[in-house]
Amino acid sequence: MSVNESEQRPDVREGIVQTSIPPEEVARLSDDIISALKTVYDPEIPADIFELGLIYKIDIDDDRMVKIVMTLTAPGCPVAGEMPSWVQNAVSAVEGVSGVEVEMTFDPPWTPDRMSEEAQVAIGWY
Repeated sequence: MSVNESEQRPDVREGIVQTSIPPEEVARLSDDIISALKTVYDPEIPADIFELGLIYKIDIDDDRMVKIVMTLTAPGCPVAGEMPSWVQNAVSAVEGVSGVEVEMTFDPPWTPDRMSEEAQVAIGWY
């Protein structure tokens, strides 16, 4: 799945590549990966990175290697160097995942429009 600037808040589940892994296992893995991502919080914003819309893409390869493309709220975010390892650690703990690669991108740049209603409520914007 490619995310472009015209998309408001795409469902990253649509970007999960269907592989030779049985569909029910892909569904379980994707749900568990998203649950793991929801345990990672931006320390300056009281919402998890998934609900903030910082996750652009999740791919699960045939060998159960997970590749995540994500962004930050701003390129100068104080945790820019740490956030990818937080994501890697959280997703690595999911049963059945063989490894995790995290790629950081700022294209397209994050905007508040990517936040879910849950995140908007958490930070008092809704």
